[in-house]
Amino acid sequence: MTDKNFDEVPENEGSDAAASGPAPDSGIPENADAAEAAAAEGSDDDLTVDDILNAMQTDEATLHDADGAGIADAEHALLNDLKRLQAEYANYRRRTEEQRHIEIARAKGEAAKGLLPVLDDLDRAQQHGDLAEGTAFAVIAEKVRTVVERLGVVAYGAAGEEFDPQHHEAIFQQPTPGATTSTILEVAELGYRLGDVELRPAKVVVAVPAE
Repeated sequence: MTDKNFDEVPENEGSDAAASGPAPDSGIPENADAAEAAAAEGSDDDLTVDDILNAMQTDEATLHDADGAGIADAEHALLNDLKRLQAEYANYRRRTEEQRHIEIARAKGEAAKGLLPVLDDLDRAQQHGDLAEGTAFAVIAEKVRTVVERLGVVAYGAAGEEFDPQHHEAIFQQPTPGATTSTILEVAELGYRLGDVELRPAKVVVAVPAE
């Protein structure tokens, strides 16, 4: 009985050893692969403090340049808008001032035109001797003429002046021996202008060269 038990023990131990035998051989390659993978990861992440700071400075400089360019473009656009508004306002003021002067001249012209018949009557009265100095009529005539002058109205047209069809209206042409040019011989009605505005042309008799 003792010999039988002794022979069975090695058979069981041999089967257990065969089942667990390969385990020690597979552990060595696994450790080697893990170390190699860790080394590879370490090489990718091996950054120094200087590398990080340089990268941050580069990104900051790029962002600063981009922001600076955007601000410069915005300032340039605002400056152009300001110049355009200033030009438009200057043009508006100029047009407004011109229109104001036109309206003032028009109002003065209308007032002056209403006084032209009165001035004609005063001229006729003076020609007939009805405005003797010191008389009431003479004082009134002087006041009216002063008001007209303050409005800027200027009378023109006198005998002996050269005839100008732009400013004179010829009511009669008289051939005159010795005349070489058309000359005003007599003034029937004075002409009046207000600045550059012709209120009324002078009505005149013109001496023309005889044929």
